[in-house]
Amino acid sequence: MRIFPSFAMAVPLLCCALSVQAQEASYPARPITLVVPAAAGGSNSVIARLIAEKLQGRLGQSVIVDNKPGANTSIGTAFVARSKPDGYTLLISGASTFNVNPLLYRSLPYKAQDFEYVAYTGQMPLVLMTNPKTGFSTLSDVVAEAKSKPGILAYASFGNGSMPHLAGEALAYQAGISLVHVPYKGSAPGMSDLIGNQIPLSFDTLTAALPMIKGNKVVPLAVTSSQPSAQLPGTPTVESAGFADYDFYTWFAIAAPKGTPDAIVKRLGKEVEAVMALPEIKQALLANGIEDVYMKGEAVLPLIEAQQARLKNVIERANIKIE
Repeated sequence: MRIFPSFAMAVPLLCCALSVQAQEASYPARPITLVVPAAAGGSNSVIARLIAEKLQGRLGQSVIVDNKPGANTSIGTAFVARSKPDGYTLLISGASTFNVNPLLYRSLPYKAQDFEYVAYTGQMPLVLMTNPKTGFSTLSDVVAEAKSKPGILAYASFGNGSMPHLAGEALAYQAGISLVHVPYKGSAPGMSDLIGNQIPLSFDTLTAALPMIKGNKVVPLAVTSSQPSAQLPGTPTVESAGFADYDFYTWFAIAAPKGTPDAIVKRLGKEVEAVMALPEIKQALLANGIEDVYMKGEAVLPLIEAQQARLKNVIERANIKIE
């Protein structure tokens, strides 16, 4: 029997396509790993564990949260980017990973385009706080003090090039003041020094700030998002104090390696959307200072690109560099 070359070539391709379709139809057939590229205990871990617990019930397979910290989220992020694109290794991360790192590091082992985005799962404003002993009660007090003593007033952030660092530099630029940035290795040591009045100001996430504010250990002066926070009623936004277009927040998204089959990405997106709509998830996120803002996966990359353009200006004006 004569076999035509075109037919012979088509058979393996057809078999491969059928195999992929079978894998998609049976997905998930084993546990899924959700990588958090930061240490356990932070806001990224909080939202990952909340989603994973509900997601595994909907998928019928375990969703294991795996913390892979290091190099300002680069290690865990690159691990997922290099993983097999089969839907079994996912990433949950956000602003620092996709917006800031590409602007600060000359050589980064990943780029935002290396992923298929499943969903945008929440966002969180930063808070400008002070120690009660400073006597500051408004953002205007801080600006007035900084103008009277240029280059003296300091603020803490949880790292050089972090979103709190950028928020502080943007405020200084718009207010026409000079602030001293003091980067800490993480949120906890900076918060400790703020509580001990070793440093007068700090920008940090709402998740980190809430317990200290509720315990009357620190005083919130302003939130950095364009909208007020439901968790801090009465606390103004920086923008409302006269700083136009001031809007800084961290956010979270779930992503899969580039090349993950579209059917799997859509299935994950559908299930994550259902999880995010659960009242108990909304309540838990709010309790942790995370706003339950949901967007479909296709909205994430355009958001990253738009935010990068704005943050690039902040970084260049302040000459922020990672040593």
